[in-house]
Amino acid sequence: MANNRIGIDLGGTKIEAIILGGDGEISLRRRIDTPGQDYDEVIGAITRLTHDIEQEAGITEPLPLGICTPGAVSLKTQLMKNCNSTCLNGKPLRQDLTTQLSRPVRIANDADCFTLSEATDGAASEADNVFGVILGTGVGGGICINGKLLNGANAIAGEWGHNPLALDKLQETVRPDRKQKRSCYCGRYDCVESWLAGPALERSYKTSSDQKKDAASIVALAENGDPCALKVMDSYHQMLALAIANVINILDPQIIVLGGGMSNTDSLYAEVPGHLADHVFSDRVDTKIVQAKHGDSSGVRGAAWLW
Repeated sequence: MANNRIGIDLGGTKIEAIILGGDGEISLRRRIDTPGQDYDEVIGAITRLTHDIEQEAGITEPLPLGICTPGAVSLKTQLMKNCNSTCLNGKPLRQDLTTQLSRPVRIANDADCFTLSEATDGAASEADNVFGVILGTGVGGGICINGKLLNGANAIAGEWGHNPLALDKLQETVRPDRKQKRSCYCGRYDCVESWLAGPALERSYKTSSDQKKDAASIVALAENGDPCALKVMDSYHQMLALAIANVINILDPQIIVLGGGMSNTDSLYAEVPGHLADHVFSDRVDTKIVQAKHGDSSGVRGAAWLW
Protein backbone atom coordinates (compact mmCIF):
# COMPACT_ATOMS: atom_id res chain seq x y z
CA MET A 1 0.00 0.00 0.00
CA ALA A 2 3.03 2.29 -0.28
CA ASN A 3 2.36 5.67 -1.90
CA ASN A 4 -1.39 5.16 -1.76
CA ARG A 5 -3.58 8.20 -1.32
CA ILE A 6 -7.32 8.90 -1.18
CA GLY A 7 -9.10 11.13 -3.65
CA ILE A 8 -12.64 12.37 -3.05
CA ASP A 9 -14.85 14.12 -5.60
CA LEU A 10 -17.47 16.17 -3.76
CA GLY A 11 -20.26 16.73 -6.28
CA GLY A 12 -23.73 18.16 -6.03
CA THR A 13 -25.42 14.76 -6.33
CA LYS A 14 -22.74 12.21 -5.44
CA ILE A 15 -19.52 11.86 -3.45
CA GLU A 16 -16.96 9.50 -4.95
CA ALA A 17 -13.86 8.18 -3.18
CA ILE A 18 -10.93 6.21 -4.56
CA ILE A 19 -7.68 4.79 -3.30
CA LEU A 20 -5.04 5.61 -5.90
CA GLY A 21 -1.58 4.06 -5.98
CA GLY A 22 1.59 5.85 -6.93
CA ASP A 23 1.45 3.93 -10.21
CA GLY A 24 -1.89 5.54 -11.09
CA GLU A 25 -3.93 2.38 -10.51
CA ILE A 26 -7.21 2.60 -8.58
CA SER A 27 -7.48 -0.23 -6.07
CA LEU A 28 -10.85 0.70 -4.59
CA ARG A 29 -13.72 2.99 -5.60
CA ARG A 30 -16.92 3.83 -3.71
CA ARG A 31 -19.79 6.29 -4.28
CA ILE A 32 -22.53 7.64 -2.07
CA ASP A 33 -25.26 10.22 -2.58
CA THR A 34 -24.50 13.78 -1.50
CA PRO A 35 -26.74 14.54 1.50
CA GLY A 36 -28.46 17.64 0.14
CA GLN A 37 -27.57 21.20 1.04
CA ASP A 38 -26.65 20.59 4.67
CA TYR A 39 -23.03 21.42 5.47
CA ASP A 40 -22.76 19.33 8.65
CA GLU A 41 -24.21 16.30 6.88
CA VAL A 42 -21.69 16.73 4.04
CA ILE A 43 -18.83 16.76 6.57
CA GLY A 44 -20.25 13.63 8.21
CA ALA A 45 -20.69 11.84 4.88
CA ILE A 46 -17.11 12.52 3.77
CA THR A 47 -15.78 11.42 7.16
CA ARG A 48 -17.70 8.15 7.10
CA LEU A 49 -16.80 7.43 3.48
CA THR A 50 -13.09 7.98 4.18
CA HIS A 51 -13.10 5.67 7.19
CA ASP A 52 -15.18 3.05 5.35
CA ILE A 53 -12.90 2.89 2.33
CA GLU A 54 -9.79 2.62 4.52
CA GLN A 55 -11.37 -0.10 6.60
CA GLU A 56 -12.45 -2.03 3.51
CA ALA A 57 -8.90 -1.84 2.15
CA GLY A 58 -7.44 -3.01 5.46
CA ILE A 59 -5.58 0.26 6.04
CA THR A 60 -4.75 1.09 9.65
CA GLU A 61 -2.80 4.34 9.23
CA PRO A 62 -4.57 7.41 7.78
CA LEU A 63 -3.79 7.97 4.11
CA PRO A 64 -3.15 11.40 2.55
CA LEU A 65 -6.46 12.88 1.41
CA GLY A 66 -7.24 15.24 -1.46
CA ILE A 67 -10.68 16.62 -2.25
CA CYS A 68 -12.12 17.90 -5.51
CA THR A 69 -14.80 20.52 -4.82
CA PRO A 70 -17.13 22.69 -6.92
CA GLY A 71 -15.40 25.83 -5.63
CA ALA A 72 -12.14 27.08 -4.17
CA VAL A 73 -10.58 27.99 -0.83
CA SER A 74 -10.27 31.75 -0.44
CA LEU A 75 -6.69 32.81 0.16
CA LYS A 76 -8.04 35.74 2.17
CA THR A 77 -10.34 33.93 4.59
CA GLN A 78 -9.48 30.21 4.13
CA LEU A 79 -13.22 29.68 3.66
CA MET A 80 -14.89 28.16 0.61
CA LYS A 81 -16.03 30.43 -2.22
CA ASN A 82 -17.60 30.21 -5.68
CA CYS A 83 -19.31 26.86 -4.95
CA ASN A 84 -22.46 25.96 -6.86
CA SER A 85 -23.14 23.64 -3.90
CA THR A 86 -24.00 26.75 -1.94
CA CYS A 87 -23.95 25.14 1.52
CA LEU A 88 -20.14 25.07 1.25
CA ASN A 89 -19.71 28.80 0.64
CA GLY A 90 -18.25 30.66 3.59
CA LYS A 91 -17.44 27.41 5.42
CA PRO A 92 -14.03 26.20 6.71
CA LEU A 93 -14.24 22.91 4.81
CA ARG A 94 -10.53 22.11 4.89
CA GLN A 95 -10.17 22.89 8.59
CA ASP A 96 -13.28 20.93 9.56
CA LEU A 97 -12.23 17.85 7.60
CA THR A 98 -8.68 18.06 8.96
CA THR A 99 -10.14 17.98 12.46
CA GLN A 100 -12.68 15.22 11.78
CA LEU A 101 -10.22 12.97 9.95
CA SER A 102 -7.11 13.68 12.04
CA ARG A 103 -4.89 14.29 9.01
CA PRO A 104 -4.00 17.17 6.68
CA VAL A 105 -6.40 17.67 3.77
CA ARG A 106 -5.69 19.29 0.41
CA ILE A 107 -8.49 20.88 -1.61
CA ALA A 108 -8.73 22.11 -5.21
CA ASN A 109 -11.67 22.90 -7.45
CA ASP A 110 -12.99 20.43 -9.98
CA ALA A 111 -11.38 22.06 -13.03
CA ASP A 112 -7.97 22.14 -11.32
CA CYS A 113 -8.26 18.49 -10.30
CA PHE A 114 -9.32 17.57 -13.83
CA THR A 115 -6.30 19.39 -15.25
CA LEU A 116 -3.86 17.85 -12.76
CA SER A 117 -5.16 14.37 -13.53
CA GLU A 118 -4.79 14.76 -17.30
CA ALA A 119 -1.36 16.41 -16.96
CA THR A 120 -0.09 13.69 -14.60
CA ASP A 121 -1.06 10.48 -16.39
CA GLY A 122 -3.75 11.44 -18.87
CA ALA A 123 -4.02 12.94 -22.33
CA ALA A 124 -1.45 15.67 -21.60
CA SER A 125 1.10 13.66 -19.62
CA GLU A 126 3.88 14.48 -22.09
CA ALA A 127 3.32 18.26 -21.97
CA ASP A 128 4.96 20.82 -19.68
CA ASN A 129 2.31 23.52 -20.18
CA VAL A 130 -1.32 22.33 -20.03
CA PHE A 131 -4.66 24.11 -20.00
CA GLY A 132 -7.60 21.97 -18.89
CA VAL A 133 -11.13 22.89 -19.97
CA ILE A 134 -14.45 21.81 -18.53
CA LEU A 135 -17.33 22.20 -21.00
CA GLY A 136 -20.34 20.96 -19.08
CA THR A 137 -23.19 22.52 -17.16
CA GLY A 138 -20.70 25.34 -16.62
CA VAL A 139 -17.33 26.26 -18.10
CA GLY A 140 -14.16 26.01 -16.02
CA GLY A 141 -10.45 25.75 -16.51
CA GLY A 142 -7.16 24.91 -14.84
CA ILE A 143 -3.46 25.38 -15.54
CA CYS A 144 -0.68 22.88 -14.95
CA ILE A 145 2.98 23.86 -15.42
CA ASN A 146 5.66 21.18 -15.20
CA GLY A 147 3.24 18.83 -13.50
CA LYS A 148 2.13 21.30 -10.82
CA LEU A 149 -1.10 23.25 -10.53
CA LEU A 150 -0.91 27.00 -10.91
CA ASN A 151 -3.03 28.48 -8.13
CA GLY A 152 -2.57 32.21 -8.61
CA ALA A 153 -2.65 35.24 -6.34
CA ASN A 154 -6.45 35.08 -6.09
CA ALA A 155 -6.93 31.28 -6.32
CA ILE A 156 -8.65 31.68 -9.69
CA ALA A 157 -5.94 30.66 -12.18
CA GLY A 158 -7.56 29.22 -15.30
CA GLU A 159 -11.07 30.54 -14.60
CA TRP A 160 -11.69 31.58 -18.19
CA GLY A 161 -15.42 30.80 -18.04
CA HIS A 162 -16.23 34.28 -16.78
CA ASN A 163 -14.09 36.23 -19.20
CA PRO A 164 -16.19 38.15 -21.73
CA LEU A 165 -16.48 36.58 -25.17
CA ALA A 166 -15.69 39.17 -27.86
CA LEU A 167 -18.53 38.26 -30.22
CA ASP A 168 -17.78 41.28 -32.42
CA LYS A 169 -14.66 39.40 -33.57
CA LEU A 170 -16.82 36.81 -35.32
CA GLN A 171 -18.29 37.14 -38.79
CA GLU A 172 -21.83 38.49 -38.92
CA THR A 173 -23.02 35.25 -40.50
CA VAL A 174 -22.03 33.14 -37.51
CA ARG A 175 -22.42 35.60 -34.66
CA PRO A 176 -25.35 34.32 -32.55
CA ASP A 177 -27.98 36.61 -31.04
CA ARG A 178 -25.77 39.44 -32.19
CA LYS A 179 -28.26 42.13 -31.28
CA GLN A 180 -28.77 40.94 -27.73
CA LYS A 181 -26.31 40.48 -24.89
CA ARG A 182 -26.59 37.25 -22.92
CA SER A 183 -26.65 37.51 -19.14
CA CYS A 184 -24.64 35.20 -16.88
CA TYR A 185 -25.42 34.10 -13.33
CA CYS A 186 -22.30 35.94 -12.16
CA GLY A 187 -24.00 39.24 -12.95
CA ARG A 188 -22.01 40.03 -16.10
CA TYR A 189 -22.88 39.68 -19.77
CA ASP A 190 -21.55 37.51 -22.60
CA CYS A 191 -19.28 35.40 -20.41
CA VAL A 192 -17.64 32.43 -22.13
CA GLU A 193 -19.83 30.19 -19.97
CA SER A 194 -23.02 31.89 -21.14
CA TRP A 195 -22.24 30.83 -24.74
CA LEU A 196 -20.24 27.59 -24.46
CA ALA A 197 -21.75 25.61 -21.56
CA GLY A 198 -24.13 22.79 -22.49
CA PRO A 199 -27.25 24.77 -21.46
CA ALA A 200 -25.93 27.71 -23.49
CA LEU A 201 -25.84 25.56 -26.64
CA GLU A 202 -29.42 24.51 -25.91
CA ARG A 203 -30.43 28.15 -25.59
CA SER A 204 -28.75 29.00 -28.90
CA TYR A 205 -30.62 26.21 -30.67
CA LYS A 206 -33.96 27.25 -29.20
CA THR A 207 -33.35 30.83 -30.32
CA SER A 208 -32.64 29.65 -33.87
CA SER A 209 -35.31 26.95 -34.19
CA ASP A 210 -37.91 27.76 -31.52
CA GLN A 211 -37.53 24.13 -30.46
CA LYS A 212 -36.20 22.84 -27.15
CA LYS A 213 -33.53 20.12 -27.44
CA ASP A 214 -30.81 18.91 -25.10
CA ALA A 215 -27.18 19.38 -26.09
CA ALA A 216 -26.61 15.75 -27.07
CA SER A 217 -29.64 15.83 -29.38
CA ILE A 218 -28.45 19.03 -31.04
CA VAL A 219 -25.05 17.47 -31.72
CA ALA A 220 -26.73 14.36 -33.14
CA LEU A 221 -28.98 16.47 -35.39
CA ALA A 222 -25.92 18.30 -36.73
CA GLU A 223 -24.16 15.00 -37.40
CA ASN A 224 -27.21 13.94 -39.43
CA GLY A 225 -27.17 17.12 -41.50
CA ASP A 226 -29.98 19.15 -39.91
CA PRO A 227 -29.48 22.69 -41.29
CA CYS A 228 -30.42 24.57 -38.12
CA ALA A 229 -28.28 22.34 -35.88
CA LEU A 230 -25.37 22.64 -38.30
CA LYS A 231 -25.59 26.43 -38.19
CA VAL A 232 -25.73 26.46 -34.38
CA MET A 233 -22.78 24.05 -34.12
CA ASP A 234 -20.74 26.06 -36.62
CA SER A 235 -21.29 29.12 -34.45
CA TYR A 236 -20.33 27.09 -31.36
CA HIS A 237 -17.09 25.90 -33.01
CA GLN A 238 -16.09 29.45 -33.89
CA MET A 239 -16.95 30.84 -30.45
CA LEU A 240 -14.94 28.06 -28.79
CA ALA A 241 -11.99 28.80 -31.08
CA LEU A 242 -12.20 32.49 -30.19
CA ALA A 243 -12.26 31.74 -26.46
CA ILE A 244 -9.42 29.21 -26.70
CA ALA A 245 -7.34 31.60 -28.82
CA ASN A 246 -7.41 34.14 -26.00
CA VAL A 247 -5.95 31.49 -23.70
CA ILE A 248 -3.28 30.57 -26.24
CA ASN A 249 -2.29 34.23 -26.68
CA ILE A 250 -1.62 34.49 -22.93
CA LEU A 251 -0.52 31.03 -21.80
CA ASP A 252 0.60 29.40 -25.07
CA PRO A 253 -0.03 25.83 -23.81
CA GLN A 254 1.29 22.81 -25.64
CA ILE A 255 -1.95 20.92 -25.07
CA ILE A 256 -5.51 21.95 -24.24
CA VAL A 257 -7.51 19.06 -22.78
CA LEU A 258 -11.31 19.12 -23.02
CA GLY A 259 -13.58 17.49 -20.46
CA GLY A 260 -17.26 17.69 -19.48
CA GLY A 261 -20.29 16.62 -21.48
CA MET A 262 -19.58 18.77 -24.53
CA SER A 263 -16.08 17.28 -24.83
CA ASN A 264 -17.70 14.14 -26.27
CA THR A 265 -18.56 16.09 -29.44
CA ASP A 266 -16.29 14.80 -32.22
CA SER A 267 -16.71 17.91 -34.35
CA LEU A 268 -14.88 20.05 -31.77
CA TYR A 269 -11.59 18.32 -32.55
CA ALA A 270 -12.18 18.43 -36.30
CA GLU A 271 -13.45 22.02 -36.65
CA VAL A 272 -12.09 24.20 -33.84
CA PRO A 273 -8.36 23.97 -34.70
CA GLY A 274 -9.04 25.36 -38.17
CA HIS A 275 -10.49 28.56 -36.71
CA LEU A 276 -7.68 29.29 -34.24
CA ALA A 277 -5.43 31.05 -36.74
CA ASP A 278 -8.09 33.77 -37.15
CA HIS A 279 -7.41 34.92 -33.57
CA VAL A 280 -4.01 33.63 -32.37
CA PHE A 281 -1.18 36.16 -32.59
CA SER A 282 1.24 33.87 -34.40
CA ASP A 283 2.10 32.72 -37.90
CA ARG A 284 1.35 29.11 -36.86
CA VAL A 285 -0.65 27.36 -34.14
CA ASP A 286 0.86 24.14 -32.82
CA THR A 287 -1.30 23.82 -29.70
CA LYS A 288 -3.07 20.46 -29.65
CA ILE A 289 -6.71 20.17 -28.60
CA VAL A 290 -7.45 16.70 -27.22
CA GLN A 291 -10.15 14.87 -25.31
CA ALA A 292 -9.54 13.83 -21.71
CA LYS A 293 -8.22 10.30 -21.25
CA HIS A 294 -9.86 9.62 -17.89
CA GLY A 295 -13.26 11.20 -18.58
CA ASP A 296 -15.50 11.54 -15.54
CA SER A 297 -12.78 10.00 -13.34
CA SER A 298 -10.37 12.88 -13.90
CA GLY A 299 -11.75 14.92 -11.00
CA VAL A 300 -11.39 12.25 -8.34
CA ARG A 301 -8.03 11.11 -9.73
CA GLY A 302 -6.78 14.70 -9.67
CA ALA A 303 -7.88 15.03 -6.05
CA ALA A 304 -5.69 12.05 -5.16
CA TRP A 305 -2.81 13.48 -7.19
CA LEU A 306 -2.88 16.63 -5.02
CA TRP A 307 -0.52 14.54 -2.85
